[in-house]
Amino acid sequence: MANTKARHFVWSDVKEERVTDTISRKLITGDQMMIAQVFLKKDAVVPQHSHHNEQITYIISGALHFWIGANREHEVVVRAGEVLHLPSNLPHEAKALEDTLDVDIFNPPRQDWLDGTDSYFHNTK
Repeated sequence: MANTKARHFVWSDVKEERVTDTISRKLITGDQMMIAQVFLKKDAVVPQHSHHNEQITYIISGALHFWIGANREHEVVVRAGEVLHLPSNLPHEAKALEDTLDVDIFNPPRQDWLDGTDSYFHNTK
């Protein structure tokens, strides 16, 4: 059943989850959406992966270099104040060019992030 009450969150009160030695995140989920603060240290790598969730990435500070497509056929650097939209099932990977805070929005929520099955983070090249 869908939630019918408004909920208020303060990021400083949300528990930070360590994903790797160089990546951590905070998650807030609704019924059909998820928002995450993702903290990446310089040179942190998010290995290539894809998911059925549509994604919007908004860089608050720092910069991420993205490789997009199964064969890394498109590259883009997304810097503070910029947004990248990733459609469902589009392979992508990223590397932090400096210490970075990004806000990711997903529809629907990333079940693999919620249940800890996002093992691609640990498949480093």
